[in-house]
Amino acid sequence: MDRRSKIVIGIFVLAVLGIIITEIVRPKPLNWRPSYTSTDKIPFGCYVLYNELPSLFVNDTIKTIDKSVYDVLVETDTTLSSNYLFVNEFVDLDKQETNQLLDYVDRGNTVFISATGFGWELMDTLNINIASDYNLMEGTAVLSLTHKKFKQEEFKLSRGIFNSHFTSVDSTNTTILGHITYTKENYLEGQPNERVSRPNMIKTKFGKGSFIINTTPQAYSNYYMLTGNQDYVSHSFSYLPDEDLLYWDDYKKAGRVIIDSPMRFVLTQVSLKWAYYLTVIGILLFVFFRGKREQRIIPIIEPLKNSSVEFAQAVGSLYHQNKDYTDLVNKKLNYFMAYLRNRYYIDTSSLNEKTVQLLASKAGKSIKETKELIELILGLKNKKIHSEQDSIELNKKITAFKQ
Repeated sequence: MDRRSKIVIGIFVLAVLGIIITEIVRPKPLNWRPSYTSTDKIPFGCYVLYNELPSLFVNDTIKTIDKSVYDVLVETDTTLSSNYLFVNEFVDLDKQETNQLLDYVDRGNTVFISATGFGWELMDTLNINIASDYNLMEGTAVLSLTHKKFKQEEFKLSRGIFNSHFTSVDSTNTTILGHITYTKENYLEGQPNERVSRPNMIKTKFGKGSFIINTTPQAYSNYYMLTGNQDYVSHSFSYLPDEDLLYWDDYKKAGRVIIDSPMRFVLTQVSLKWAYYLTVIGILLFVFFRGKREQRIIPIIEPLKNSSVEFAQAVGSLYHQNKDYTDLVNKKLNYFMAYLRNRYYIDTSSLNEKTVQLLASKAGKSIKETKELIELILGLKNKKIHSEQDSIELNKKITAFKQ
C-alpha cells in the first residue's frame, strides 16, 4: 500500500471517528411521545407514578400486569376484592376483555381508567360519551375536583393536553368528580375566545362495584408529577376503596415494546438460532467469493425520456392562444379540490370556516393563509367570467399553499 492510499484511509477513519464521537456527545432531543409505561422516564411515561404507588396505597399489594385483561381476570380469585388501575392515551378493550372487566366490577371491585377513550362496548354499557375539543388553546387547561376538601385547588396543564371530556353520562348511576377548564380559541375574526368547563372525571356504579374514569391521562405522567401536580394524582386516587390488592396495568400501553418479528421463535431456541446464523454467514461467504470470481458485464440502459414538460408546455400554449381563462380557472379549481380530497381527506362539497380550520391543521399552514385561499376560491366560483389576472392570482396562491 503506497503512502497516498494510507493518507486517504487515515482521513476516512478520522472522519468516521469524528462522526461517531459527535453523535455520542450530542444531547438527545427530548422525547414527548406518549408512553405511560412503568419503566419510561420520558415526560409522558409513568415511571414516577409507578414508583410512588407503594406510598399512595400503603396497605395494598401492588401487582404489575404484563398480559391482557382477559387472561388476568380469568385467573383471578373471585373471593378477593381489589382495584384495577389503567393509565394510557387510549385503553383498547375488545369485547371479551370488556365483558370480563364488567364481571370483575359487578362482583364489587373497582376499576380506575385514565384515558381519552376505552372502546365503544364499555362506553355503551356504561351509557357515557366522550368528545374532544380541537379549539383548545395551549397552556390554558386547568384541572379541578368537586369534593369540598379539594374544591379550592387548581392544577394547571401547560402542554401536551389532548382535551377529552364527557358529553353525556348516566345521571342515575354517575357522580361528577372533576372538571377540566380551558380557553376555547375562536378562529373567526372579531370573535372573542371562550372560557369553558367540562367534566373530565366521573364515578359510575355497576353492580356491586364502580368505575372511576378520568379523560386526562397526561396528568398522571412524569412531566406533571414532577411539576407540582402530584396532589391531583393523590386526590383522584383517594376515591379508590382501601383493598388488599392493586393491579397496575402495564400491558395496555402506547410505549409497550412489542416483538412482532416472525423470527422471534427461531431466535429464542439455541439450536435454531445457531443454525440460522450459520446459514446467513454461509450465504454471505458464498455471495462474496462467487461474486468476486464471476461478474457479468452490467449493461447500460438508457433512461426513458421525460416528455411531461413538453406536454405541459403544449397544453399551456393552447389555452394561452384561445384565451379561455374561465375554462382554465375552472379546471384549476377542480384539480385543486381533487388534490385536497386525495391528500388531506377533506370534504370539498361545502367550503366553510370548519374547512379552513381542518385544512390549516392538516396542511401545516396558518389560518390566515388558508382562509385567504378559500375566500379566493369561493370568489372565483361565484364569477361567471374570469380574467387573465384571476388565473395568475389563483395559480400563485395554489403554488404557495403546496410548498
